[in-house]
Amino acid sequence: MEINDKKYGKKPYIVNIEEATVQNDRYRTTMWTGEKLQVTVMSIQPNDDIGLEVHHGIDQFIRIEEGNGLCKMGPTEDNLNFEQKVKDDDAVFVPADMWHNILNIGDKPLKLYTIYAGPDHIPGTVHETHDDARNDPNEQD
Repeated sequence: MEINDKKYGKKPYIVNIEEATVQNDRYRTTMWTGEKLQVTVMSIQPNDDIGLEVHHGIDQFIRIEEGNGLCKMGPTEDNLNFEQKVKDDDAVFVPADMWHNILNIGDKPLKLYTIYAGPDHIPGTVHETHDDARNDPNEQD
């Protein structure tokens, strides 16, 4: 299945989101970017995470399609006072300006998709690995 934000972004697009998420083997792939919404699919390797982050002024929805994780959230990066395990079919709602991270605590990749309202990544962003995302100067807050 081809996932190509530059081909589909800001155009009508229909996709089986579960299939696209499960088939994705890249750390992050930006799937679609509109004016006020962005969708990415992610594959988090065992013992890795999405990375502690905050999105200023942007609410976020995360849907777990496969795997087991641990979600942490809080008002500051050193006060993650909310913690809960997540698994297949769970939805995580992250309020704007809330620090958050999801760690893969399972033994297979954690497959998820996330919806940002509004967009958070440059359209067409693809990170093969978490290190690629960490080293991308466009991903720095």
